[in-house]
Amino acid sequence: MRFTIILFFLLSCFQTQAQKGIDFFHGTWEEALVEAKAQDKLIFVDAYAVWCGPCKRMAKNVFSDEKVGEFYNKNFINMKIDMEKKMGRAFGRTYPVSAFPTLMYIDYKGELVHKVKGGQKIDPFLKLGKFALSKVDNSKDFKVAYEKGDRSPELVYNYVKALNKGGKPSLKIANEYIRSQKDLTTDQNLKFLLEATTDADSRIFDLMIENKSAIEKLTSKQEVKDKIEKACYRSAEKAVEYQNADLHQDALAKMKKHVPKKAAQFAVQADMKFCLACGDGKKYLKACEKYAKKEAKNDPAKLNDLALAISENFPEDKKALKKAEKYAKKATEKGKEYNYFLTYATILLQNGKKKDALKMANKSLDLAKGKRGVEGTVKRLIRKIEQS
Repeated sequence: MRFTIILFFLLSCFQTQAQKGIDFFHGTWEEALVEAKAQDKLIFVDAYAVWCGPCKRMAKNVFSDEKVGEFYNKNFINMKIDMEKKMGRAFGRTYPVSAFPTLMYIDYKGELVHKVKGGQKIDPFLKLGKFALSKVDNSKDFKVAYEKGDRSPELVYNYVKALNKGGKPSLKIANEYIRSQKDLTTDQNLKFLLEATTDADSRIFDLMIENKSAIEKLTSKQEVKDKIEKACYRSAEKAVEYQNADLHQDALAKMKKHVPKKAAQFAVQADMKFCLACGDGKKYLKACEKYAKKEAKNDPAKLNDLALAISENFPEDKKALKKAEKYAKKATEKGKEYNYFLTYATILLQNGKKKDALKMANKSLDLAKGKRGVEGTVKRLIRKIEQS
């Protein structure tokens, strides 16, 4: 009995750990192509060698990350291929590799969509995946059939899905379909409502909310929640683009109503972007203060980025630069990275504090030793301070 409990505990720990990062497919390449077609996904391939240092670092620090796992497991069939083994040598004849790791994004037809050499850190790796997805556009084939008069539910659903995947407008097609339907509560139409929801400021969003419970039973609560979040973010982005205060407030209200746990975080970030777009420096700084207290409080990278954003957007505003200095200082206190001290030194110089700026720049130089290309950047700042 005791052994069974221990075994169960170990298996549970292993499963939890395995699910945290990327879940790699362990079949053959041909099987991966079949799976990619069945799930309508791209295949992400990590073409590596066992002796490769950057490959090991990516496996340890990037592939194991929770955010990376969530994004890549949702959007790709993921494979690791040792290029020096039999499978890798065969794969390399079609997809040649000249450096390790080489990261590839391949569609289910076997066509290479995107390829990058070299190890990546977490955020650039996530951006790579998003870029690869943006390059896939299967909507053209569906468009031809649609324009020829095909209005079958399956065709329209796939057309809208392809448009959404390619980042193209789909509301017109979706609304035309919805207007033609007498009953939106069929399983097919409920799935369509979920797929067609792209913006919170739309009739389709409202229809999805009206049928929320039924859609959750058909799919999952998490899928519906994710869709609501994305729609609210999309409307907030439009509010920034058009500087529309009503649209901004509507996005905040809908997030608060439907995803209350994330509403505060969403509101702070959305307020910052909106106030900056509208050129309202006073409200922007208030939003920054909330962000620093709630979101960036113990995160030196976020504090550093916040300080940089304020100093770059309000280089002549003394009050703004004073806040930027405060956040930059906090970043250096919470994280001993050369770039945090570089930011702090730059802002101190902007504020006329030459002696303190030189001290922080020299601290940055100490931390930057051995980093290619970085030392030169810091030394240039030191010369600038000394000559000012």
